[in-house]
Amino acid sequence: MLRRIGIAVLAALSTLLAACNTAAPPAASKAPAAAAAPPAAPAPTAASTAKPGDAGVAPRFEVDPLWPKPLPNHWLIGSAIGVSVDSRDHVWIIHRRQALNAETEASAGRNAPKGECCGVAPPVLEFDAAGNLAGSWGGPGQGYDWPKSNHGITVDHMDNVWIGGNDPGDAHLLKFTRTGQLLLQLGKPGQNKGSNDPVNFWRVAKISIDASVNEAYISDGYGNKRVVVIDMNTGERKRYWGAYGNKPDDTDLGPYEPGAPPAKQFRNPVHCAEPTNDGLLYVCDRVNDRIQVFKKDGTFVSELIVAPETRGAGSVWDIALSKDPGQSYIYLADGLNERVYVIHRQSMKILTSFGDGGRQPGQFFGVHSIATDSQGNIYTTETYEGKRVQKFVYRGLAPIPGDSQGVVWPK
Repeated sequence: MLRRIGIAVLAALSTLLAACNTAAPPAASKAPAAAAAPPAAPAPTAASTAKPGDAGVAPRFEVDPLWPKPLPNHWLIGSAIGVSVDSRDHVWIIHRRQALNAETEASAGRNAPKGECCGVAPPVLEFDAAGNLAGSWGGPGQGYDWPKSNHGITVDHMDNVWIGGNDPGDAHLLKFTRTGQLLLQLGKPGQNKGSNDPVNFWRVAKISIDASVNEAYISDGYGNKRVVVIDMNTGERKRYWGAYGNKPDDTDLGPYEPGAPPAKQFRNPVHCAEPTNDGLLYVCDRVNDRIQVFKKDGTFVSELIVAPETRGAGSVWDIALSKDPGQSYIYLADGLNERVYVIHRQSMKILTSFGDGGRQPGQFFGVHSIATDSQGNIYTTETYEGKRVQKFVYRGLAPIPGDSQGVVWPK
């Protein structure tokens, strides 16, 4: 019995040794394993495949808190009431020197000795795309009447500079070369004769350009209640109209009241008139809280009411258009509610807004004027005590984040 058990144990040991002798070599001596397959690319998001104008997305922006760079000569700017971008993506602003407090903001204070800070910048300032000051000029000169209260600046496709004025005596507009040489003055100070005057303007808010036909659209303005179209080379009047395409009527409409029937005329000021590539014109009827849309011959098309409970200075201050070929979006500056609305142009639906009241980067205090450059970036200026220009960098299309984004601080 014991002998049989011993024989079985020896047989088992023999089998185990044979298995060990034929085992695979250690792992270190194996041939290299095939490389792991790369991870699959993430599925494209709605924003990455979206095109301008698509549903569910809107342009996204972030404020650039370091633009522009500091001005030379200890210069300060006053209320900034115009911004435009030229063919080189240079950004132009115009401001009111007289809005600076002579005692506390300018070294020419009557009761204080002159110190290093601060000087007053010329009215017209030109910045390059990096935010460096590239030029400056403006103010009273020989051969033209500088507005008592300059208002609005537009650089046309020939890089000429157009300026209006909204003082009660400003019944004219000016056209200069980019270096400040006068090309044209239309109208004479103090000569205004109402909204059907064939010669003079009255308190022009802004000039916009239709380069395709060399026409300029005059937002006329703080005194008159009309849009005027002129030949941008000769100044010849071509056509004009009031709200809904009506003949302008200067009857005092009284203050705007939310819920009242829509006014049949513009209320002062008619603050912008922005033409598009597809034959439309978007007019800022500021105090009536509405954008009115026209064909370029003055035929009324539609209107959009924005923040209709807004009284006082109103909600519709200035318009810029997105730079995609279809100009899919309207960017609307609202200087009373302190935000910029992003509007889908085809549907005239407000998609979202950004901004908030305050003085930090990305906030607004009297956001007055707005423009876009060739890269889709937005520039704004602020009036009243805002006294600055800001840049908002275009970050592409993104899912709509909600009605109000607040301050769009860099991520």
